[in-house]
Amino acid sequence: MVGRRCGVTLCYVELSGVSRELGRAEAESAAAALGGGPASGSVGFDSLVSVLLPDTGAIRHLAGRLGLARRCLRPLARGPEILDRIAAEGRRGESAAVRRLGSPGGAIDPSILLAGRRYVDGGGRIDLGRPDHRYWLGADVTGEEWLFEEIGEIDRNGIAARRMPRMPFQRPVSLPPRLARTAANLARIRSGDRVLDPFLGTGALLAEAGLLGGQMFGIDRDAEMVRGALRNLDSLGLAAETVLEGDAGVVDFETEEVRFESILTDPPYGRSSTTGGESADDLVARVLPRWARRVVPGGRIVLVVPQTARPLPMLGEPEFAASLRVHRSLTREFRVYRVANRTAR
Repeated sequence: MVGRRCGVTLCYVELSGVSRELGRAEAESAAAALGGGPASGSVGFDSLVSVLLPDTGAIRHLAGRLGLARRCLRPLARGPEILDRIAAEGRRGESAAVRRLGSPGGAIDPSILLAGRRYVDGGGRIDLGRPDHRYWLGADVTGEEWLFEEIGEIDRNGIAARRMPRMPFQRPVSLPPRLARTAANLARIRSGDRVLDPFLGTGALLAEAGLLGGQMFGIDRDAEMVRGALRNLDSLGLAAETVLEGDAGVVDFETEEVRFESILTDPPYGRSSTTGGESADDLVARVLPRWARRVVPGGRIVLVVPQTARPLPMLGEPEFAASLRVHRSLTREFRVYRVANRTAR
């Protein structure tokens, strides 16, 4: 049956086109956080990534998590089965829109018109404005047509509302919220996970961790940054567990034995005023090993650093690394490290 595999649900994520490599890693990591994972051996599409999830409800949760995507889709039929299936969908007597993946909104597509007619013949009606269901046609890499139902769309407005110009505390250099959300997904944050950002800044990364249900812990040596980050979190309805002012290589939380499921941070490269005169590479090499020892086995450390940042052999080899141009002259590398048993104490 299309869309089901051994008691789990097959989901396709339409990527935004920003970075296929990073978008795929985000989708697979977010699916893993929801109890699923990659869908090995699934049919390939140019703009879609496939993952497995526990059920259809998890597809909606996945759509609510992602940053570098457009929508999440459930496959319904393929090839000659499509017209019979769309007619069967119409028998519910509800409204629908039928579109083609990757096609301009006003483009006329005979296969879309035919599918729409079959939906109406089945008893449904077409409503392109506010339909009860959205169906999408798309061709796989072999050229075979597939029919998908849209289960969830990415909340672009919610992400845009967290852009730096809209936050109460602003700084010119801050990771855009969709990239901060991507980094949080790479950490595979689950509800209740303890997440640490030892270089808090404006709180953009910690905010995304909190919106995914994580317990937020932060450190920054700049008192103004600490106050500003707390204002930004509060504006989003979030409250950190603990935020400390001080050198992250020295200060500690009241409960020194607190452990973390992940570290999520964008160290202050290129912002010497927040490093106390220490080079950013030296600062990171001094601070991160200390906190890496406090990450539970299997936890992840996600860094967003310049391409020129030094390797960190004390963390081992990255599980994943991909670069993305954030601004015209600024390229960031997303590095993911998985903490092995030998690292945690």
